[in-house]
Amino acid sequence: MDTSTDQPSASLPRYPQSYWLVSADIPAFGKLTADLSVDVAIVGGGITGITLAYLLAKEGKRVALLEAGKILTGTTGHTTAKVTAQHGLIYDELIQTLGEEKARLYYDANREALQFVRETVSGLGIACDWTEEDAYVYAAEEKNVKKIDREWKAYGKLGIPGRREDRIPLPAGARAAVVMDGQARFHPTAYLARLVSAFTASGGLVFEETTGRTVEHGSPFSKVVTEDGYRVTCRDVVSCSHFPFYGAGGFYFARMYVERSYALGISRTKEYPGGMYLSADDPVRSIRSVSYNGEDLLIIGGERHKTGQGICTFKHYEALEAFARETFGPAEIRYRWSAQDYTTLDKIPYVGRPVKGERNAYIATGYRKWGMTNSAAAALLLKDLILGVRNRYEKLYAPSRFHADPDVKTFLSLNADVAKHLAGGKLEWNRKEPEEVGPDEGAVVEVRGRRAGAYREPDGTLHLLDTTCTHMGCEVEWNAGERTWDCPCHGSRFSFRGEVLDGPAKKPLKAITAPTS
Repeated sequence: MDTSTDQPSASLPRYPQSYWLVSADIPAFGKLTADLSVDVAIVGGGITGITLAYLLAKEGKRVALLEAGKILTGTTGHTTAKVTAQHGLIYDELIQTLGEEKARLYYDANREALQFVRETVSGLGIACDWTEEDAYVYAAEEKNVKKIDREWKAYGKLGIPGRREDRIPLPAGARAAVVMDGQARFHPTAYLARLVSAFTASGGLVFEETTGRTVEHGSPFSKVVTEDGYRVTCRDVVSCSHFPFYGAGGFYFARMYVERSYALGISRTKEYPGGMYLSADDPVRSIRSVSYNGEDLLIIGGERHKTGQGICTFKHYEALEAFARETFGPAEIRYRWSAQDYTTLDKIPYVGRPVKGERNAYIATGYRKWGMTNSAAAALLLKDLILGVRNRYEKLYAPSRFHADPDVKTFLSLNADVAKHLAGGKLEWNRKEPEEVGPDEGAVVEVRGRRAGAYREPDGTLHLLDTTCTHMGCEVEWNAGERTWDCPCHGSRFSFRGEVLDGPAKKPLKAITAPTS
């Protein structure tokens, strides 16, 4: 990854900070310090895990929710938080690759998920900026107008309420748009903090700083083994940890690709016409507003790329900044953050039993940047599977599925890309010395003739790491915008100290002793 510019422009916040995480009161919990027995153990304290825990507690199940860090600080806390079944231009593609029946099921699952969130907000009286709005996908480039037209025809085939427009209410140069009526936006962490409260009030248990490492399968009980060696005995175990926290027999690192995307929170200085917007052009642009606790912002998102690959990540923020100023005029950039998302081979999440023989083990992953409804759909499906209730979406989301088209083509492409980076990362790197790395700068350096990663804190403290990813041996690259080391092969991410931030890696990067002069 190009690190020629290691600092943001003066108008960007120096450090990343998600608006969703600083503007809501998120409860804190202690870590697990003893063995435990429950009905269901859920690993992963994001929107899927919390929603499922809440649903199962309502059914009288004793549930433990384990989170490796702090709840809601993963992808859930770094979203654009659109609660919509309009997931880009997906329905024409699903019809072409999977057929009308599966495309309609995917829409129905996400429509029902939207309704579930709507009813939950109303039923619990949650103050989370819930706002009903139409969702637009628009094309500013003439070459993409045909894509809009094909998607509109797909809406007709699937019975999706909406319309086709020649323009949108924003000055974004749109030539055509497809609109899905009656969608929504909300404040995700405010919503989920209330679900956590309802869950714990029902006897649910939450443990933070508790990393699930593996599962000891048994009958009728299994055990989740934590990093500290404690065991959570349970009948059912669910991985909701973004990437499955144990192997699950599925080689998911080879069946998904990983992308990062970026967002800015900008002070809203002009009247906003309403609506949520996503461009069909490349680079993608996402636009929505938020009003919460007296603060009015625009959330501008986009700039996706494969994790660990591409230009210096500050450039992506700067591109969003340029688009925001061109479209909405000068405004203060209050927040900036980024997210990581997994996409499956056929673009439908993997939710359910990963292996047919493991009747009481489940996973949920691969939401393709559309976690707000896909997560609720996943939680509703998993609840039914655990309770033994028939669910018509089980086969659609089954992790064990495989479609000849498009799965084979995507699988071959993904793994060819991995092979390229596995080989290239060992050969191509600039030989910089550790002492050349300045304050708040990170770079690939040479230590005793070998490739290493260096980051110097503002106070001068130097961190040196082996840059070989602990998952499968690819070489990680420095991400200046987030101050992390990112793997271009399967998307593992590490802090500048080497700690694992995102899987599939489980072990930290090895520290290296600084050479003496």
